[in-house]
Amino acid sequence: MLLRLRVELPDRPGTLGQVARTLGVAGADIVQVVVLERVGGRAVDDFTVMWPLSAGVDRVLAGLTAVPGVRVAGAWRATELPEPGGREVAVVGQVAANPERGLYTLVDAVPGMFAADWAVVGSVPDDWADGGGVDGTELVSASWRAPVVPPIPDLTPLRPRAVTGPDGTHVAAAPFRRAGLVLLAARGGPAAGDADSGLFAPPFHRGEVERLAQLAEAGAAVLGDRLDGAGGAAAGSGAVNGRAA
Repeated sequence: MLLRLRVELPDRPGTLGQVARTLGVAGADIVQVVVLERVGGRAVDDFTVMWPLSAGVDRVLAGLTAVPGVRVAGAWRATELPEPGGREVAVVGQVAANPERGLYTLVDAVPGMFAADWAVVGSVPDDWADGGGVDGTELVSASWRAPVVPPIPDLTPLRPRAVTGPDGTHVAAAPFRRAGLVLLAARGGPAAGDADSGLFAPPFHRGEVERLAQLAEAGAAVLGDRLDGAGGAAAGSGAVNGRAA
């Protein structure tokens, strides 16, 4: 299977090589490494590896944590390789080519691009800015594997950010800044089904949130007035938190 490992490590010569050797000894085939940040002598890297489906992840996690200064922040399934900056352009082009299905195109692409389990587009209530919160967030579009009732945590204040719900579901939110629509990517939590596998998804990194926000803004620029109709169409479709619209 394609496995994503988020590793925090000292930003000094030799440490990355130690991590790579440890992964190889454990049986992981490194496919790609993406540097998420380098701050204050520490780095955060995402390693995408091929890992035997029948093998548990305990061996590779134990090996990594034995490297001095290394911490594994997440180990979770991925469906495709990350393509920072490239895939987003292609998806926006697909939205522009077929705007009638623009939101469906966006929401279907998000899980693969952001190593998420599922994604949805929701419509927040008109009174959210007046303290009404987002309890009545309504489902507009959902990706494959999205729960029938997506566990969306409180998103106020409504701005690009990452939040973790009470059930452990990690969510990244990016408003379209139009028609009360918000693009949500999620991973982990009960819906991921990883409770007995040793896998654990990390919260979304700020770099991922920024990319999601850029994708939502580009989609809004392309779709324009079509989003107004999408937000209105959500009324009466049922709230994603289980409350009636």
